[in-house]
Amino acid sequence: MSPGLDAADASRLEECVASGGVAVFPTDTVYGVCCHAEDERAAERMYRLKGRPATRPAAVMFFSIEPALEMLGELPDAERGALQALLPGPVTVLLANRGGRFAPACRSDPSTLGLRVPRLPASLAALGDVGGPVMQSSANISGEPDARTLEQVPQQLRDGADLVLDGGELAGTPSTVIDLRDFYAGRRWHVLREGALPRSAVDELLAPLR
Repeated sequence: MSPGLDAADASRLEECVASGGVAVFPTDTVYGVCCHAEDERAAERMYRLKGRPATRPAAVMFFSIEPALEMLGELPDAERGALQALLPGPVTVLLANRGGRFAPACRSDPSTLGLRVPRLPASLAALGDVGGPVMQSSANISGEPDARTLEQVPQQLRDGADLVLDGGELAGTPSTVIDLRDFYAGRRWHVLREGALPRSAVDELLAPLR
């Protein structure tokens, strides 16, 4: 049975990230590793721990949808509707980064923002109290399998992180990646990686917005 997380765990995660630390934590899909979304030094450290290529983008994760929509105030109504249809959920959504935000996460493609808002199960619901966004990637060595349990997170990541949160066994399938960069102009979307949310479900959610 999952040990679950509580408000103290959410506070520890928030404090770790705010102080420039790197944390391993559970999501609605697989275990992730995260740092402050605007802290380049923390991002570089996170990338070194993962062995991730320095130019490769990472996602920005909000723990609830309202702060994400509020911060991304420049979103056209069509994109806002698409996000409300898809999020929270086990997806990573690619958007045009009109505000030029989150440079440490966007890396070599500052025109694109990868956005995550997880649909947290009851055992992880306390993480919904984490206020700000984090820069997030899967808690694995780059190119290696994703971690369904904390024990599957590589030892070098667990040892190198400032905080490790155990959320028990997770669903284990990574997020579906959906490109919405053409949605505003042509109501088009592209599933770049099918994962926890099937392609058919993506189409069902977005088709009414055409």
